[in-house]
Amino acid sequence: DILVATVAPLVFGAAWGDWLYRGLVLLVIGCPCALVISTPVSIVASLAAAARNGVLVKGGVHIETPSKLKAVALDKTGTLTEGKPAVVAVEPMNGHTESELLERIGAMEAHSDHPLARAIVDYVATRGITAMPATDFQTVQGKGATARFNGKPYWLGSHRYLEDRGQETPEVHDRIVEMSRSGKTVVVVGNDQHVCGFITLADKVRPEAHDSVQRLHRAGIAHVIMLTGDNQPTAEAIAAQTGVDEIRAELLPADKVSAVEELVRRYGSVAMIGDGINDAPAMGRASLGIAMGAAGSDAAIEAGDVALMSDDLSKLPWLISHSHLTMTIIRQNIVLSLGVKGVFVILTLLGHASLWAAIAADMGVSLVVIANALRLLRSRA
Repeated sequence: DILVATVAPLVFGAAWGDWLYRGLVLLVIGCPCALVISTPVSIVASLAAAARNGVLVKGGVHIETPSKLKAVALDKTGTLTEGKPAVVAVEPMNGHTESELLERIGAMEAHSDHPLARAIVDYVATRGITAMPATDFQTVQGKGATARFNGKPYWLGSHRYLEDRGQETPEVHDRIVEMSRSGKTVVVVGNDQHVCGFITLADKVRPEAHDSVQRLHRAGIAHVIMLTGDNQPTAEAIAAQTGVDEIRAELLPADKVSAVEELVRRYGSVAMIGDGINDAPAMGRASLGIAMGAAGSDAAIEAGDVALMSDDLSKLPWLISHSHLTMTIIRQNIVLSLGVKGVFVILTLLGHASLWAAIAADMGVSLVVIANALRLLRSRA
């Protein structure tokens, strides 16, 4: 401003009054108000719109990330499925009875808050069966649990845990695979001598899951993968219903972290969506952690950068589109702010801009920037 006001009069002998006026005009138009508010007002409007649509975003930095995502990893139970499994069958083996099986498994699952455990405990209660007193209860992370009943050790867990214990027989293997291929989850119960029986549970796929996966692809997501601790046949059955691109089954929490790290190396920006405590480490490693807010565990919600408060997967592709729209509006605001200032700088130097026009342009662009950002409030899922 000082140079504009003094150089021409001093060097070329121009009129001082004329160039002092131009310096004042340039001072007004150089005010960065519109440019400064262009991003914050857009971010605030975007966060408010997301909250209105049941998507809680923990800060403006996480509004931009969805627009950069190239891959999405989803947990199965409670994410792609409703997370409300129900017991559909109890199959005792090797001389054990159904009530004996339920007495023991009910006692062990009472120590867990996993959806499968809660479903089994509820089923035992509805059958009017009282759980046996258990001692020396221990959780086998990601696989199952062990306990003693009347001094004798028993265990329960997944198909993988059964294999790890080396107690699987061809008959047991074939039966588990048969049940798993229909999308059911099998919990195996046994002791040190043999398998005592199975409890089979089924969980419904979320109605919006398949459509949400397709919308993710249309929103620019190159790869959608399901990560689950469940067995391979069950994972394949769920994958067939949801249309995911890849599945990885029988994963421990550490395996999920490794899978997400691999995806980050391949795709750069990756989201992990889950609801359980076992998903929290993988969510923390992902570029964007998304928790199922209604049914999710406290650990998952705490680890997530975003929470889907209604547990509606269709909000995820909406969030990605909303993020793209937010970034577009921010760019529009910045270009408009700088463009108007650039035009007025040229007009000022040519002597065609007035002080009142500069004031009107500065205030006008600020109002236009705000109005443009507030369009985000009309964004609907």
